[in-house]
Amino acid sequence: MFDNLLPVSPYLIFILGALLGSFANVIIYRWPKKENIAWPGSRCSHCGHAVRFYDNIPILSWFILRGKCRDCGQKFSIRYPLVELLMASLFLLVWQVHGPTWTSLEYLILVFGLVAASFIDIDHFLLPDVITIPGTLIGLLGAYLNPERSFGDSLAGFVFGFGFLWTIAYLYHVLRKQDGMGGGDIKLIGWIGSVLGWKAIPFVIVVASIFGSVIGLALTKKGERGLKTIIPFGPYLALGTLLFVSGGENLAYQYLHWFIPEL
Repeated sequence: MFDNLLPVSPYLIFILGALLGSFANVIIYRWPKKENIAWPGSRCSHCGHAVRFYDNIPILSWFILRGKCRDCGQKFSIRYPLVELLMASLFLLVWQVHGPTWTSLEYLILVFGLVAASFIDIDHFLLPDVITIPGTLIGLLGAYLNPERSFGDSLAGFVFGFGFLWTIAYLYHVLRKQDGMGGGDIKLIGWIGSVLGWKAIPFVIVVASIFGSVIGLALTKKGERGLKTIIPFGPYLALGTLLFVSGGENLAYQYLHWFIPEL
């Protein structure tokens, strides 16, 4: 149905990622506060002055202004340029690995949502339905329209991912009489499965579990609550996904083949 996309300069992809990283910062800051993400424009949270258009250049403006508001001198978080740089770098990496294809376009949408959702999860222990549910629908629709992907594989990815974590969460609740995993994580892996297909799910979950365990144990040692420290799992699922789409696909399929040689 579709031919490959026209070649696009990697520089433009990097710039697009930086611009969308700036928009992701708006979502990360405003969505938890239930504020409009489109209006008003960017402004200093301390003095309320609107950020001038020439002070709103992704990545660069923070350094030009030395991380401060031009009007009141209030410091801006270093996270703003870091999110923009992260998004731009991931966009460039995906484009370099997969080239100008429709699958790349779907992966860029996935990357944007994962970065925004992960930082919200880190700050508020929430994964927004407004990102994960539309993301799943776009993933399924993309598989239906994209000849490079299979709709059956996409649907199986959603069912396998969602069903696997739902089962783990249910069993944990039955055995421990408390919730061990949020519903947002379950919806997130369902979305990931709808884009990457069911074969990617074991790789993503294993990578997320390894990094989550190592970093989680380190954090519990520092925290006062010990093993009861709440740790968001969404960012680790995102990390596993990003490793997959940025070149780990062959490694993931090899990993799966070790357990199911017939595949």
